[in-house]
Amino acid sequence: MEIDVTPLVERIESRLDRLGVPELDVLRAADLPPDLLEQLRAGKKVVPRGQRLVRLADALGTSVAYLVGLDPDAEAPAELLAEDQGNLGLLAGDEEALLLAYRRLDVSSRAALLLVVQKMTGPADEKKRRA
Repeated sequence: MEIDVTPLVERIESRLDRLGVPELDVLRAADLPPDLLEQLRAGKKVVPRGQRLVRLADALGTSVAYLVGLDPDAEAPAELLAEDQGNLGLLAGDEEALLLAYRRLDVSSRAALLLVVQKMTGPADEKKRRA
């Protein structure tokens, strides 16, 4: 699920206003970087996922579903609750950079990129025969 950053930031800011708490206090309570919202506004940071997103929702006294623009009483999509592999240290730096860039693409750009990568790497079964 792709999350539109601008509405997410607006919902976070709305919750901050309703609660009357400083942004920094909420980010600290959620154990998130103090410049997270600033980075999201600037398009320099991807939307948190997994436990980071859950902690943010908890610190704001709301649900993950609300933060991502769904019915506040709905279940959050499982893909948003799955941990980012890069955050778990399971991806190499270049793999994580590719994944982050990929997530910023729209659906048609993702499809085009996949075709390019598949052409560059060749057929999968041919690679297996060479190995």
